[in-house]
Amino acid sequence: MEPLTITDNQQNQQFEIWLDDDRAYLEYRIKDGNLVLMHTEVPDKLGGKGIASALAAHAFNYARSHNMRVKVYCPFVATWLKKHSEQNDIVIPPGQHSQSGDQAH
Repeated sequence: MEPLTITDNQQNQQFEIWLDDDRAYLEYRIKDGNLVLMHTEVPDKLGGKGIASALAAHAFNYARSHNMRVKVYCPFVATWLKKHSEQNDIVIPPGQHSQSGDQAH
């Protein structure tokens, strides 16, 4: 499989991967200076190729490069985080609201 190219479709607020005519995406919002991860969608025929994981990793890289914290509503990303605890330092725990800049870097 060719390397994955992830684009930021800011108009639709999605990180996207296109393979042929198929699109996988991670829907996000930016709220109070934080990156809020809403939903991951990968077409069945693209499943099992690490695409959703690549989208999740990209979202956290994006958040770090923009000095944002991350709020996770997406069940896939919540599960992904269990294997990537190194990302927890920028995760806003469930039920907690945070303005950007609350965390020392």
